[in-house]
Amino acid sequence: MQPGHFSDEAADPGLAIPPDVLAVDPEVMRALGYAMVDRTVDHLLRLPDLPAIREGSPAELRAAVGGPVPVAAHDLASDLALLADTVLANQQHGDHPRYFARVAGPSSFPGILADWLGTGLQSVAASWGGASGPTTVELVALEWLRDALGLANDCEGILLSGGSMANINGLIAARHLRGAGVVYLTDQTHASIPRGLRAMGQPDEDLRFVGTDDQLRFSPSALRQAIERDIQNGRRPAIVIATAGTTNTGAVDDLVQLAELCRQYDMWLHVDGAFGGAAALSPRGRKAMPGLELADSFVTDPHKWLFQPYDIACLFVRGAGSLEQTFAMHPEYLADLAGDQVDLHNRSLELTRRSRALKLWLTFRAYGLPTLQQAIDRGIALGEHAQRCIEARPELEIVTPAQLGIVTFAGRARTDAEHKASIAALNHEGFAAASSTVLRGRTVFRLCIINPRTTLDDIDATLDRLVSNLGS
Repeated sequence: MQPGHFSDEAADPGLAIPPDVLAVDPEVMRALGYAMVDRTVDHLLRLPDLPAIREGSPAELRAAVGGPVPVAAHDLASDLALLADTVLANQQHGDHPRYFARVAGPSSFPGILADWLGTGLQSVAASWGGASGPTTVELVALEWLRDALGLANDCEGILLSGGSMANINGLIAARHLRGAGVVYLTDQTHASIPRGLRAMGQPDEDLRFVGTDDQLRFSPSALRQAIERDIQNGRRPAIVIATAGTTNTGAVDDLVQLAELCRQYDMWLHVDGAFGGAAALSPRGRKAMPGLELADSFVTDPHKWLFQPYDIACLFVRGAGSLEQTFAMHPEYLADLAGDQVDLHNRSLELTRRSRALKLWLTFRAYGLPTLQQAIDRGIALGEHAQRCIEARPELEIVTPAQLGIVTFAGRARTDAEHKASIAALNHEGFAAASSTVLRGRTVFRLCIINPRTTLDDIDATLDRLVSNLGS
């Protein structure tokens, strides 16, 4: 033994544990890895023949995966089969061509590949010193997305888990940069946003729910009245939250007029485009949201309409250094990783960050922007086709027209209970998945059709079942 080196295994039995205690035989790893690739590809190919949604019973699922903490080692192959055949079979499949509930998440195979690679190589994207490669990919992907969306050139961005986290980080930045005050939103604003505002300490008395117009869009005239009223009462108007593609109906607020009001009253305009914002990549979708470039902060979820596996959301904020000014921290234990380059952990509340950008970068590279635009355009066209099909059925009536792939409708002279029962029966059967929503006190059907793999027959067959479930 070399001088200065010693063995302490006798004193501490833990040191006698072999270093490969967690190792798996390389040939087993290869075989199981290849098997998982085959399962994934088979799943993607068979999706149209599988249920769009399936819900298992708590007792059966517990019996299959529960029990006491494992002591003996189990067979990996059989447990992977259990996960695939039982656990992952009992869920919604957002990439299914007949998944029309809430917002679908039709992921692309290039995105899946990049996610596999990042997970397998334990990719992290927190600091430049610890992740110069993943950091570069994230910055490049953010620039590509910013430019393709037509956002202002001085926007800087960060990738987060989903719209909830992206919106709350954007609003934290807005309050830090513009100051505290009244926040204006509507009853069509996503429910996660008022929850997030309250979690960040926004008092209820400074949350102002403003009226909407006959298209369920943020009313600029009602906003002006609310602002003037608050000023007269000694309140400080601070932030307006607009939506580019509401979850309920796909409506896009009048961003140009809202931005003008924000300019007049020195307010911050935050645009939640978690669902609809990605449509701006396509010229057809961009026409639906003029003024997007006027946003001070903007959110969109690539796992909704940019064909990415869960999870990935994007927050853009105007002004170089705005995010770092809000979130940067410099603890002593990260000093070795500090430098002159971008440390992504200084752009949001996340310190530990997986590299979400790999899949977005590879998707752009694999398809190119024109192909992605075509896929988005097909989703918009499918929603408009669904509207025409609904209008052709005397049993049904349109409630809100197709907007960014979302259409709402109802059975003529049908009750709220009948609509809910029809949706429940559809989802229980599993052929398709749809959802209801409530618009101005009325329960209606809602379809969100943004998966380019959806066929016209998928839409017709789903409408047939909804009508049949309503009964005579």
